[in-house]
Amino acid sequence: MFHLLEQRIQETFQKHIATRYALDVPIVIEQPKQPDFGELALPVAFHLAKQLKQAPRKIAAELVADIGAIDGIAALEVAGNGYINVRFDRARYGQALLDPPPEMKTPSSEKIIVEHTNINPNKAAHIGHLRNATLGDTFVRMLRGLGKSVEVQNYIDNTGVQVADVVVGFQHIRPMPLEQVEVVAEQPRFDYYCWDLYADVSAHYEKDPTALQLRRDALHSIERGVGGTSRLAEIISNAIVKAHLNTMLRLGVKYDVLPRESEILRLHFWDAAFALLQERGAVVHETQGKNDGCWVMRAAAFSEGSEDDKVIVRSNGTVTYVGKDIAYQLWKFGLLGKDFFYRKLDYNKYEVWVTTNRPPDPKSQIPSFGRATRVYNVIDVRQSYLQDVVVAGLRALGFNQQADQSVHFSYEMVALSPRCAAELGIEVPGEDRNRPVEVSGRKGFGVKADDLIDKLISKALDEVASRHAEASAEEQRSIATQIAIGALRYFLLKFTRSSVIAFDFQEALSFEGETGPYVQYAAVRARNISRKLEQKGERVPDFRAELNAAAFGHQLQSEDFWQLLLAASKADRALERAVTAGEPAHVAKYAFQVAQAFNNFYHLYPIIHEQNREKKVFLLWMTDFFRSQLERTLDVLGIEVPAYM
Repeated sequence: MFHLLEQRIQETFQKHIATRYALDVPIVIEQPKQPDFGELALPVAFHLAKQLKQAPRKIAAELVADIGAIDGIAALEVAGNGYINVRFDRARYGQALLDPPPEMKTPSSEKIIVEHTNINPNKAAHIGHLRNATLGDTFVRMLRGLGKSVEVQNYIDNTGVQVADVVVGFQHIRPMPLEQVEVVAEQPRFDYYCWDLYADVSAHYEKDPTALQLRRDALHSIERGVGGTSRLAEIISNAIVKAHLNTMLRLGVKYDVLPRESEILRLHFWDAAFALLQERGAVVHETQGKNDGCWVMRAAAFSEGSEDDKVIVRSNGTVTYVGKDIAYQLWKFGLLGKDFFYRKLDYNKYEVWVTTNRPPDPKSQIPSFGRATRVYNVIDVRQSYLQDVVVAGLRALGFNQQADQSVHFSYEMVALSPRCAAELGIEVPGEDRNRPVEVSGRKGFGVKADDLIDKLISKALDEVASRHAEASAEEQRSIATQIAIGALRYFLLKFTRSSVIAFDFQEALSFEGETGPYVQYAAVRARNISRKLEQKGERVPDFRAELNAAAFGHQLQSEDFWQLLLAASKADRALERAVTAGEPAHVAKYAFQVAQAFNNFYHLYPIIHEQNREKKVFLLWMTDFFRSQLERTLDVLGIEVPAYM
């Protein structure tokens, strides 16, 4: 409702100014410095003053007089040197929230692709991957909350260097026959085994740099897609992709399609993209210097002041990551003239499609993927340079519109607090014990995502068991899991994307302060009011029958009630602004603010024991409204509300 009135004010003033003055000026809406100034403030008279050569206060008075009454607005008031303050009709506002009109969301013709998670399928996921997936998943929920059509992709780099290194590990470091790898890959924690193996291979390269030739040979065989080495890479990557899906599903993260790098190569996506790049002179073949024999993109195309060209195809003919990513980005926008084949993944938790190079059964009902109008790539800030190269590739091909709609949804790294590292058994050198602990998969130094989640659940379970000893072990664990996942997701979301995070168990699981459990607890409290009412032998009132405009007008004369209701009713506004800013942290902040407002309300007013009937019904309705807003906002954040805490 708040957001609707904002839009109504903007549209009314915009239309009037265009008609009266033949001017198009931005209608900026501000929050008044003090609540008693009203709900909104417009500085539009100051924007018009120069063009009309009149005092802002005179223009403001003229606008207020000419515009007159606006539906849902009690008053427009001129304040100070020319501000226009807006006061809502409180009774109308409350009644509109009680019985809102049906949503009339216009189906969006725009298709948005959000690509996130993108873990190399060579080892277990770690905490940094959890930030990527949680940010991406929440942004998807935010977009869908605004009625956008969104396709979620998780790119699987199954032919890259990291997979090649694990292949080298199975062939040369811890030799294992192909048949045995097939058996081991089906066992639990295969991703953990590969975590350690990957670290061993990296250490081996450091001791013997000549062994890097093993990586190059493996990479070449994998890219060609034939022979035992290629088959080994497929076994490894397929098994670890399933492990990653299981890990992410614990956080409620799901995908629509898993495009694989192997099909970028084997269905000749890269060949088509490379031909376009050559044809339009976007890449050149070097015949001397350090890039002799390579196809490169000139630095001037994507980086001001840089002299280093970017290798797209190595001298041995293998394609770099960024080359394949250019082809992938072209496909996302429907610019390549090619498509993948798809098969439904044998994954019983939910429906997810994966690319394949084999044509499907003609009778198969396969969704349409790709062909986006806008693309968000959720990749950490360290990949900014490569993302710039991808966008430069689109521009070099003449696809400027699509380049403009390619958004790098970047974020900073995740570390561990020293206390968290100690709790996870990670040894930290003495000089680093007071600093955040960085993780490194290559060195095998860090915390696996599943270990972190398990530890959070264990800690939450201790608290739940102490508070609810009468509950069954299964029920306690279910509640503890909801609290743990809520704590983790909220912690990863409450910081802006440009913030480096130092994860800490104690801070994340706290029931006080800006945490997931604090917000969950407020929602649980709001739910419990109706249960307590029933324990007294009463029923939840029929709000529509007992709360009319007069009742709302009477109750909302209280400034406390009015400010609480305003705070709780800004969900749409918060969501819209968060999407515009590309900041899920704004939604997390709003959830916390609503939880704070409800907790203040809960402590100040005897909701169940109120003697005045009208006021009691109003208080119960306010409680229910808080509950619905909290649940709705938590759902956008991917956080469940437990039955109790």
